Amino acid sequence: MSDTATSPLRFSSADGGEELARAELYGLLAQLWIAPPDAALLQQFKVAVTQAPEAGGSLEAPWQALVAAMRNTTSAEAAEEYDALFGGVGKPEVFLYGSYYLSGFLNEKPLALLRHELQQLGLARDETRAETEDHIAYLFEVMRYLIAGDDVAVCNLEQQRRFFRAQLQPWVAQVCDAIEAHPRAKTWRAVADMTRQFAAVETQAFDLLEM
Repeated sequence: MSDTATSPLRFSSADGGEELARAELYGLLAQLWIAPPDAALLQQFKVAVTQAPEAGGSLEAPWQALVAAMRNTTSAEAAEEYDALFGGVGKPEVFLYGSYYLSGFLNEKPLALLRHELQQLGLARDETRAETEDHIAYLFEVMRYLIAGDDVAVCNLEQQRRFFRAQLQPWVAQVCDAIEAHPRAKTWRAVADMTRQFAAVETQAFDLLEM
């Protein structure tokens, strides 16, 4: 985790530091959405840089809040909160799947459309995992790949823009709303705020591409 992850983001060449920062932040958020942080990840937060290179950047405050939240929890406490919000038996308190927010149900048409898009990108689900492809963590991993992958025919700004617009922008704020409104959310309140602010930065940057 580098301090560049907290700076205002603009799209640059594929080998630029800002692009690497984007990919790293997508990867970090994917880790935090798919499972509670283990002791090793929490230790990384203990030594993470909290100051952004450009003071007052739009991601500076949420990044600092995220680092503080991770420093104030333990792996056991984080696991308990994660299970309370997203696990348990039966219906979870908060869903992390795009189909739920786009259609009101799991495993509906939005998931089928996503699977078709992933097939077009040459990507497939890891069959060893229980989560479907519309889990927010998986979508963040796809974005990380589209930024940092080596296949320039697939990993380019236009593919990033199209995928983000179709698969994340329509619903990512809703899941953040649900978490921030939940009385048991503590550590993931900071994760949700970081996610919301990062998605807003990405949205603005993609808007500029279309001007």
